[in-house]
Amino acid sequence: MTETEVAIIGGGAAGIAAGRRLSEAGVPCLIIEARSRLGGRAWTVADADGLPLDLGCGWLHSADRNPWVAIVEAQGFTIDRTSPPWSRPSLPGVFAPGEQAEFNAAMGAFFERLSAAVAKVNNLGKDMPAAAVLEPGNRWNNLITAVGTYISGTELQNMSALDFELYDDSEINWRVKEGYGAAIAAHGDNVPVLFDSPVTRIDHSGTRLKIVTAKGDIAAGKAIVTLPTNVLAERVDFFAPALPEKTRAASRLPLGLADKLFLHLDHAEEFETGGRLFGNIERAGTGTYHMRPFGRPLIECFYAGQCARDLEAGGERAFFNFAVEELTRHLGSGLAKRVRPSLMHSWGKDPFARGSYSYAVPGAASERGILARPVDERLFFAGEACSTHDFSTAHGGYLTGIAAAEQIIACQKF
Repeated sequence: MTETEVAIIGGGAAGIAAGRRLSEAGVPCLIIEARSRLGGRAWTVADADGLPLDLGCGWLHSADRNPWVAIVEAQGFTIDRTSPPWSRPSLPGVFAPGEQAEFNAAMGAFFERLSAAVAKVNNLGKDMPAAAVLEPGNRWNNLITAVGTYISGTELQNMSALDFELYDDSEINWRVKEGYGAAIAAHGDNVPVLFDSPVTRIDHSGTRLKIVTAKGDIAAGKAIVTLPTNVLAERVDFFAPALPEKTRAASRLPLGLADKLFLHLDHAEEFETGGRLFGNIERAGTGTYHMRPFGRPLIECFYAGQCARDLEAGGERAFFNFAVEELTRHLGSGLAKRVRPSLMHSWGKDPFARGSYSYAVPGAASERGILARPVDERLFFAGEACSTHDFSTAHGGYLTGIAAAEQIIACQKF
């Protein structure tokens, strides 16, 4: 295709949602996707045993109001409403109950201080790093920071306290047995897609937009840009004429990093389904481990922030060695002979992502609105980073994609 009414740049959750809505409204559109698949940072891959594993987003966060829930159910996929592992006590003998209670209290107090501090400084039009409300000398600061990396993909000192506080979490979290990524990609069925076509420039100088791709130019009346912020930020020449306000907003809403490694576990029945543990409760650079997700013979290992970046530098073997070191410390040296690597994906090295999900640097919470703002009723923006309250989630991407599509529908003239 060389001509369309609406070009959608990126086929992740936002692009799929926008394309589906426009198609249903009868607006000609085309998703232009750099990869050979839909889903973006949502990606389900089958392991050697045929088990579907989510290498990207895996949780229906705020599931009681998450629009993907109804979509997943309509697709006939299975939703697991079991409480998430982080809401349960750690495995017996790994994290003493008294210590867990102390940590939970410290974590709760941290969020209370964060809310109070944000309310105070926000009234003054100011912001601060989320780390500013850590209690000096508190034993649990490192583990609180580790949890912060799991949530935002970066350490507390790097992120805006105001933005962190704005995230809206109902604390209802479910999973899709067949894979969240598979469900998101399936929602794009019957939406026109051009695969393997990275967009290198959007020229908006003429009457029609010129979308420059690896497979040639595409003319469009309007475009919805859903690219990850790290990709937008590194291409100052992506828009012609340049849009420095968008580039700056993207640079101040960088993607944090969260990677998952799945390990196959022999004799897995020793462990209860859904058990979990921290690799090291004394340091910020540690993993969290989910035993037997969905009752499968697997360990889901989760690493984020600088810990994940350091491991990516060493390759997949570094992730495996780190996991074995942390797991055997708690579960005995014999576990090393019972695990082997299954699947993982290094999102920081992914050229079409450069990370996992967005956070705002201190003072940049308002940049989400700036990134989402349309330009000349021709360029529209969507993606989780454009969401004020649901950033870092697939439903945040979905809702912003729908919003962009509705804006186009409202101003279409036929």
